[in-house]
Parts: sequence; structure tokens; C-alpha cells
Amino acid sequence: MSKIAVVGCGAMGSVYAGLMQRAGHEVHGVCLWPDHVAAVNANGLRVHGASGDHTVNLAFMGTSTDGIGVCDLVIIATKAFDVEAAAESVRSIVGSDTVIQTIQNGLGSPERVAGILGTERLAIGVVGGFGASVPSPGVAHHNGMEMIRFGAFQDLPRPALEASAEIWRSAGFTVKLFGDTDQMVWEKFIVNVAFSGTTCATELTIGQVMDNPSAWAVAEASAREAVAVAKAAGITLGVGDPIEYVRTLGSKIPNARPSMLLDYILKRRGEVDAIVGQVAVLGERYGVATPVTRTVADLIRARESGYVEQG
Repeated sequence: MSKIAVVGCGAMGSVYAGLMQRAGHEVHGVCLWPDHVAAVNANGLRVHGASGDHTVNLAFMGTSTDGIGVCDLVIIATKAFDVEAAAESVRSIVGSDTVIQTIQNGLGSPERVAGILGTERLAIGVVGGFGASVPSPGVAHHNGMEMIRFGAFQDLPRPALEASAEIWRSAGFTVKLFGDTDQMVWEKFIVNVAFSGTTCATELTIGQVMDNPSAWAVAEASAREAVAVAKAAGITLGVGDPIEYVRTLGSKIPNARPSMLLDYILKRRGEVDAIVGQVAVLGERYGVATPVTRTVADLIRARESGYVEQG
């Protein structure tokens, strides 16, 4: 049994926490949503969907890491714009043998975590094909659990990386380890770019985007721009035809609403800058035109300005 902290115990984090607790690990969840925390403490954490239907009592669920103590594994599962605050918050639960896994959509988060916690114990995580949501406080639903990948950020010893992966495997996840973390991240990133912005802008599910010629034209063009940027940056993509790869993964979770769409529905800040917006940023760096992703990102930012404080 391992002692685990999931910092950012929202939709995805709750799936991780629930299945790991069910496997017999000691899981501590941290979430800034008081209603979710209260519901889990009162009634347990229910996780249902592709993994079945399970309700578990976590070892701890709270709004901070206070009192948790040093953990074997710390999973930072917050949104990309919250990773610095999360990294600062876990200092007290990270020991000399702790593995830290940072799992965010988009690009740039591991570098920000490394700037705070160092590189010696840090792993990059990439997950996809979950379609996770919190339909009500205390309940997490997921449509699938297709992709779980990890790689050392820089200095994490291979045995420590493998031991952390075994924790996930023990909870029913299928894990693949990568040496080339740029490839690992970008193979997920092109799928995020294709579906996150398009579903957010249209309010369609992934399957509806794929079935709608106009929406799919935007999704495909977005993916192609991301692939062009990856090529210019020297990133290896080992997925064959990248558009078929995007469609194959999308077809596994047709009813899913990506987190950017869920954030829009709930009028919360989304991760447009870390996902769609990064294509334009890197396009400028490498001299690649990105008119579609730039337009999608600008439309989402304009809409968010009506309910998210700008700063």
C-alpha cells in the first residue's frame, strides 16, 4: 500500500483518487471546491462510468495539504493556471523519496512545477480519453480511461518512475512509460487542440463534432496546425496519420465534453491559453501560420471576458 496525495481532486483527480483508494492505497484528496469536499466527507467519493460504479472513503479530503504528512506519490492534477500554487502547497508532503507527477492539459506546466520543486523527483504525466466530469458534489463520472503515460521530467531515477507507474497499474489503469517526453506530450496535445477548442466554441460533444462537417473542419484544421508546429519544432509523432489518430481517440469517447467546454458551461476560467493558444505562440516562434487555432482561441477568450475577471 502506498500513501498518495491527489492535489486538484476535481473531475480527473477524483477518478484517480477513487480508483486508487479502492485498490487499497491510502489516498488524500485536496480540492478547493468546498461543496465537493463536504460531500465526499459526508457520503464517500463515488466514481462511476468506464471503471464500473464504486463508492469509497478517502483517507482524507480537504481544501489544503495541512496535516497530510509526507507521501510516496504526489499527483498534481490542477488546471494549468494553478500549478504554481499547487506546487508551493505540496512542499510539506514531499520527502526525499516522494515521486511528484504533474498532470495537466496543454504545454508548459512541468517547467513551472520544476522551477518550484526541482527536477530530482518530478515526472510528467499525460492522460486522455477519460471524458471526466463531476455531475454533482461527491460524484465523479468518466466515459473512458484510454491513455495514461508518464516520463521523467529530467532527473527522476527510472526505478522511481516505474514504482510510481505500478501504483496506477494496481488501481486498474494501463500505463505506458516514455523516454521521449516531448513525443509523449505532443501526441496528446494534438488531440486536445482538435477537440478542446472546437467543443468549447460549439458546445457539441466530441462525437457531435466528428459528425458535423462544419465543426469537424475546424477541429481537423486545428489539429493540422498543431502537427505543423510539432514538425517545425522537431517533435517526433509516432502515431501514423495524425488525423486518423485524432479521430480514433475521439471515437472512443463520443459523449465526452472536454474540460474546456465544462468550464464554459459552469462559467469558469478555462485552459485556452495552455492548449489552443499555445499553437499560435509556438507558431510564431517557428514561423508556422496558425490562423484557425488563433481565431478559435480569440473567440473563446472574448467569450470568457464576459464572466472571468481579466488580469
